Amino acid sequence: MGLFPLEARTMRYFYFAASTIVAVGIALSAAAETAPPPPALEPVPEAPPPPPEIANDPELQPQITIVRRENETLEEYRVNGRLTMVKVTPRQGRPYYLVAGGADGAFIRRDSLDTGLRVPLWVLFSF
Repeated sequence: MGLFPLEARTMRYFYFAASTIVAVGIALSAAAETAPPPPALEPVPEAPPPPPEIANDPELQPQITIVRRENETLEEYRVNGRLTMVKVTPRQGRPYYLVAGGADGAFIRRDSLDTGLRVPLWVLFSF
Protein backbone atom coordinates (compact mmCIF):
# COMPACT_ATOMS: atom_id res chain seq x y z
CA MET A 1 0.00 0.00 0.00
CA GLY A 2 1.18 3.58 -0.51
CA LEU A 3 1.90 6.37 1.94
CA PHE A 4 -1.70 7.58 2.00
CA PRO A 5 -4.83 5.56 2.40
CA LEU A 6 -6.98 5.21 -0.71
CA GLU A 7 -9.47 7.88 0.42
CA ALA A 8 -6.71 10.48 0.97
CA ARG A 9 -5.22 9.89 -2.48
CA THR A 10 -8.66 10.12 -4.07
CA MET A 11 -9.33 13.43 -2.29
CA ARG A 12 -5.93 14.76 -3.35
CA TYR A 13 -6.66 13.96 -7.03
CA PHE A 14 -10.12 15.49 -6.70
CA TYR A 15 -8.70 18.76 -5.31
CA PHE A 16 -6.04 18.84 -8.01
CA ALA A 17 -8.62 18.31 -10.78
CA ALA A 18 -10.97 20.90 -9.29
CA SER A 19 -8.24 23.53 -8.94
CA THR A 20 -7.08 22.87 -12.51
CA ILE A 21 -10.62 23.31 -13.84
CA VAL A 22 -11.03 26.57 -11.90
CA ALA A 23 -7.68 27.91 -13.19
CA VAL A 24 -8.56 27.05 -16.80
CA GLY A 25 -11.98 28.67 -16.38
CA ILE A 26 -10.44 31.88 -15.07
CA ALA A 27 -7.93 31.97 -17.92
CA LEU A 28 -10.65 31.41 -20.54
CA SER A 29 -12.92 34.06 -19.08
CA ALA A 30 -10.06 36.57 -19.05
CA ALA A 31 -9.27 35.77 -22.68
CA ALA A 32 -12.93 36.05 -23.70
CA GLU A 33 -13.27 39.66 -22.55
CA THR A 34 -13.73 41.92 -25.52
CA ALA A 35 -11.17 44.60 -26.11
CA PRO A 36 -12.19 48.03 -27.37
CA PRO A 37 -12.01 48.38 -31.15
CA PRO A 38 -8.76 49.85 -32.47
CA PRO A 39 -8.77 53.45 -33.67
CA ALA A 40 -9.29 54.15 -37.33
CA LEU A 41 -6.08 53.22 -39.08
CA GLU A 42 -4.69 54.99 -42.11
CA PRO A 43 -2.63 53.21 -44.76
CA VAL A 44 1.09 53.83 -44.67
CA PRO A 45 2.29 55.91 -47.64
CA GLU A 46 4.66 54.28 -50.10
CA ALA A 47 8.34 54.85 -49.46
CA PRO A 48 9.98 57.11 -52.00
CA PRO A 49 12.55 55.52 -54.29
CA PRO A 50 16.21 56.12 -53.47
CA PRO A 51 17.78 59.08 -55.19
CA PRO A 52 19.21 58.12 -58.58
CA GLU A 53 22.72 59.19 -57.61
CA ILE A 54 22.70 56.64 -54.76
CA ALA A 55 20.80 53.84 -56.53
CA ASN A 56 23.17 53.76 -59.51
CA ASP A 57 26.40 54.64 -57.73
CA PRO A 58 29.00 52.03 -58.74
CA GLU A 59 31.11 52.90 -55.70
CA LEU A 60 28.43 51.45 -53.39
CA GLN A 61 28.14 48.18 -55.33
CA PRO A 62 30.76 45.54 -54.46
CA GLN A 63 33.44 45.11 -57.10
CA ILE A 64 34.60 41.53 -57.43
CA THR A 65 38.05 40.68 -58.75
CA ILE A 66 38.78 37.02 -59.53
CA VAL A 67 42.41 35.91 -59.37
CA ARG A 68 43.17 32.38 -60.56
CA ARG A 69 46.34 30.79 -59.27
CA GLU A 70 47.85 27.37 -59.70
CA ASN A 71 46.38 25.87 -56.50
CA GLU A 72 43.52 28.23 -55.64
CA THR A 73 41.07 30.85 -56.86
CA LEU A 74 40.67 34.15 -55.00
CA GLU A 75 37.59 36.32 -55.21
CA GLU A 76 38.26 39.79 -53.77
CA TYR A 77 35.22 41.84 -52.77
CA ARG A 78 35.76 45.61 -52.57
CA VAL A 79 33.26 48.27 -51.52
CA ASN A 80 34.17 51.89 -52.17
CA GLY A 81 37.69 50.76 -53.04
CA ARG A 82 38.24 49.05 -49.67
CA LEU A 83 38.87 45.29 -49.52
CA THR A 84 36.10 43.82 -47.33
CA MET A 85 36.20 40.07 -48.01
CA VAL A 86 38.21 37.43 -49.86
CA LYS A 87 36.80 34.03 -50.81
CA VAL A 88 39.56 31.44 -51.20
CA THR A 89 38.62 28.33 -53.18
CA PRO A 90 41.44 25.76 -53.20
CA ARG A 91 41.59 23.15 -55.97
CA GLN A 92 41.05 20.44 -53.39
CA GLY A 93 39.18 21.11 -50.17
CA ARG A 94 36.44 23.41 -49.04
CA PRO A 95 36.36 27.14 -49.73
CA TYR A 96 36.82 29.57 -46.86
CA TYR A 97 36.42 33.30 -46.39
CA LEU A 98 38.67 36.03 -45.04
CA VAL A 99 36.39 38.77 -43.71
CA ALA A 100 37.56 42.22 -42.59
CA GLY A 101 37.20 42.25 -38.81
CA GLY A 102 37.20 45.97 -38.07
CA ALA A 103 38.79 49.34 -38.72
CA ASP A 104 42.32 48.01 -38.19
CA GLY A 105 42.14 45.98 -41.42
CA ALA A 106 42.74 42.58 -39.81
CA PHE A 107 41.03 39.65 -41.51
CA ILE A 108 39.21 36.84 -39.74
CA ARG A 109 39.01 33.39 -41.30
CA ARG A 110 35.53 31.89 -41.52
CA ASP A 111 34.61 28.55 -42.99
CA SER A 112 31.19 29.87 -44.03
CA LEU A 113 29.33 33.16 -44.04
CA ASP A 114 26.74 31.70 -41.69
CA THR A 115 26.65 33.74 -38.47
CA GLY A 116 25.51 30.79 -36.37
CA LEU A 117 22.35 32.52 -35.19
CA ARG A 118 19.66 29.91 -34.76
CA VAL A 119 16.08 30.86 -34.02
CA PRO A 120 14.37 28.26 -31.81
CA LEU A 121 11.51 26.53 -33.59
CA TRP A 122 9.92 24.77 -30.65
CA VAL A 123 6.47 23.24 -31.05
CA LEU A 124 4.46 24.33 -28.01
CA PHE A 125 1.04 23.11 -29.06
CA SER A 126 -0.12 20.86 -31.84
CA PHE A 127 -3.70 20.13 -32.84
